[in-house]
Amino acid sequence: MFSLISGKKSDEISFADFKFSVTHHYLVQESTDKEGKDELLEDVIPQSMQDLLCMNNDFPPRAHCLVRWYGLREFVVIAPAAHSDAVLSESKCNLLLSSVSIALGNTGSQVPLFVQIHQKWRRMYVGECQGPSVRTDFEMVHLRKVPNQYTHLSGLLDIFKSKIGCPLTPLPPVSIAIRFTYVLQDWQQYFWPQQPPDIDALVGGEVGGLEFGKLPFGACEDPISELHLATTWPHLTEGIIVDNDVYSDLDPIQAPHWSVRVRKAENPQCLLGDFVTEFFKICRRKESTDEILGRSAFEEEGKEIADISHALSKLTEPTPVPIHKLSVSNMVHTAKKKIRKHRGVEESPLNNDVLNTILLFLFPDAASEKTLDGTTSTDNNNPPSESEDYNLYNQFKSAPSDSLTYKLALCLCMINFYHGGLKGVAHLWQEFVLEMRFRWENNFLIPGLANGPPDLRCCLLHQKLQMLNCCIERKKARDEGKKTSTSDNVTNLYPGDTGKAGDQLGPDNLKETDKEKGEVGKSWDSWSDSEEEFFECLSDTEELKGNGQDSGKKGGPKEMSNLRPEGRLYQHGKLTLLHNGEPLYIPVTQEPAPMTEDLLEEQSEVLAKLGTSAEGAHLRARMQSACLLSDMESFKAANPGCFLEDFVRWYSPRDYIEEEVIDEKGNVVLKGELSARMKIPSNMWVEAWETAKPIPARRQRRLFDDTREAEKVLHYLAIQKPADLARHLLPCVIHAAVLKVKEEENLENISSVKKIIKQIICHSSKVLHFPNPEDKKLEEIIHQITNVEALIARAQSLKAKFGTEKCEQEEEKEDLERFVSCLLEQPEVLVTGAGRGHAGRIIHKLFVSAQRAAAMTPPEEEFKRMGSAEERRQNSVSDFPPPAGREFILRTTVPRPAPYSKALPQRMYSVLTKEEFRLAGAFSSDTSFF
Repeated sequence: MFSLISGKKSDEISFADFKFSVTHHYLVQESTDKEGKDELLEDVIPQSMQDLLCMNNDFPPRAHCLVRWYGLREFVVIAPAAHSDAVLSESKCNLLLSSVSIALGNTGSQVPLFVQIHQKWRRMYVGECQGPSVRTDFEMVHLRKVPNQYTHLSGLLDIFKSKIGCPLTPLPPVSIAIRFTYVLQDWQQYFWPQQPPDIDALVGGEVGGLEFGKLPFGACEDPISELHLATTWPHLTEGIIVDNDVYSDLDPIQAPHWSVRVRKAENPQCLLGDFVTEFFKICRRKESTDEILGRSAFEEEGKEIADISHALSKLTEPTPVPIHKLSVSNMVHTAKKKIRKHRGVEESPLNNDVLNTILLFLFPDAASEKTLDGTTSTDNNNPPSESEDYNLYNQFKSAPSDSLTYKLALCLCMINFYHGGLKGVAHLWQEFVLEMRFRWENNFLIPGLANGPPDLRCCLLHQKLQMLNCCIERKKARDEGKKTSTSDNVTNLYPGDTGKAGDQLGPDNLKETDKEKGEVGKSWDSWSDSEEEFFECLSDTEELKGNGQDSGKKGGPKEMSNLRPEGRLYQHGKLTLLHNGEPLYIPVTQEPAPMTEDLLEEQSEVLAKLGTSAEGAHLRARMQSACLLSDMESFKAANPGCFLEDFVRWYSPRDYIEEEVIDEKGNVVLKGELSARMKIPSNMWVEAWETAKPIPARRQRRLFDDTREAEKVLHYLAIQKPADLARHLLPCVIHAAVLKVKEEENLENISSVKKIIKQIICHSSKVLHFPNPEDKKLEEIIHQITNVEALIARAQSLKAKFGTEKCEQEEEKEDLERFVSCLLEQPEVLVTGAGRGHAGRIIHKLFVSAQRAAAMTPPEEEFKRMGSAEERRQNSVSDFPPPAGREFILRTTVPRPAPYSKALPQRMYSVLTKEEFRLAGAFSSDTSFF
């Protein structure tokens, strides 16, 4: 068989006001020396005539129909350009053929030229090829039913011989190639291995909640619909084999060549693909959570509605009611009770058992009160954070696969698919938001989130949850600080600083990098002239009054040095204050305010709107220097009598330049000064230093207002529609789907699938990294995932059918696995050893089983029919069904039209199926000696 690459070129022409398309089909082949020698010979017949006799390309697995019928490597087809047009009348056909004949004679071209006639679906072609003194006519017969006398080889031989009309006696022997194709549709003993998920077990709670973290996988139907077995007798000569209306030697078991192809089910329903597609459909919904669940939950008592919607404003308004009774917490929990009271169990979109199972899966720390101490729970079964699969979230902008956001995405997917659809999604989200508020108000950290500020590599929803966790952490530390002590010990530092400042600050210039990164992009909201200043306790305020707060403006370092140092973290290893030689102490500082990407964007927009005027630039600088000012105040409090140079030496060592100079006594001493940028007039650092007061971090206004930020996050979560939620979480769902596909592929080990998965990851990372990706691109990703799932399901199906896992001998197992992987990747696969090989015996058994089931033969009859070919023929039920298609190629070389003419190749191809009978003949004749 030729291992060639097919190519084609097309153009359009008009002939008698009728548009035709002309297509040149050819096979790209490396030229060999032998072909080069042939071209030098005189009177050599055209290449196409040689192709008629060549047996290497008799039954190509995938080729143009003319290649299959005539074995040609190169030809030109003229066909009506419009799909609906057809050349139907005989006169038009003859006109076209005579024109083709004249064109070939005039150009001297030896490439066969075909004209397509009749309707296109019939694939009817007539053609001609001209060479030096030779011509081949290509003719065709196409019928719906096979005439009885031509249902076997002997009848076809009669047609062939009569058509050749050879004057010689006896006739040279006819070479024959035969292929019978058998179709297996009924996989009797092999049920499709895919088991649907047990929904009842999930609802009943028999299976653990972890089940909600798993995605379904596989096709719901068998993705392999048919198996086609082609049994081939490639080199037969007339007289060796008998095939007539009474008897046939053509037993498929005895065929020397077997080849197999599988027909794949078109678009099989795949669980993972459906799962992701259904979730994606939520993105197009317009309803809000309230509209989906119905407003009746809040409508009965208007007082509660007012309490919830105006909770924050009521807290700040003067009211005779004691404040502790009118808290946000009380209102929300009252609302929660109302929701549950008005929405009966039967009305509730989510079954209580399912809801509780999901909430326990999402919040494992809620299982026992002991673990609700704020420690984040970690799952031991998670992939290591260094692994490539784990870090996919960076590329997809989703969330780590062990995070709460990722688990929430999977749970919402599961709810949407199995438990209540959109209503179920809205219900779970409502419960989730209430849980978030409960945790904020009760100082319980949210599990499944990494510590620290929001990770901007993750999706926005994940960042919001991390932000809420930061708020809880700060509030918790502040509340605990109030309970334990009001003293000035390091243990009672500004909330959020305990145990963190020490970790972040190094002895030398560690602070420099820390601060230079954080200097731009801090929360500008935290710097303002509003009167929202507050201190942790009254005693601190009183101390401050007596501590000379105004000395920062009026007095110099001498006055400041009289102040009592406060808020020291630890002594710097090397540095001392420049003016008095006292050790330099690193102060306790406030942590910079964490920010999510939407806040950063909002801030950058506001800063950009300030414009380039001097006033705008000045305002922008002050807004960005809130963190710097806070650190200066902390430094002044920890180091009374310090100068700006002292601060710069610690905070940004590169801005303090030291040089070795020789003093008056001749000694080498170090002399330092501020860098050029620090000496610029009206420099922001100098200005900030002058306005900074010696206030320790615990008494400064908070850079990060956790109460306000938490309420902003909770409000953001509460107003999310299911469609918004689905948009946020779709990257997580795609991330999970890709991981699932990778996991299944590892079990099957299909090399082609590995490449496709890499392409999906590459494509997804490009699409998902940008905000608001187009729906069309998201659909493409989901479609690619579904295709890979179907491919893996086909591999699973074939492995089950061929029993690769049951093989005891390692060699046989490897052969079968190789055979199955070839079936998936190649259009047709040769069966080694034909019917006697290991794969061949399995295929034989599959056909026998299907035949037995069709004829309802009892199993004991099976053994009788496994005897010799003669015994099998005598039994009523054959091992194989009647062939779905029979193909015959007859060839010979004879002189035509006279005995003294040149001997030229003749060929006839015939195919017999239930639906059609086709003869395609190529008959050559000598045009010189006739």
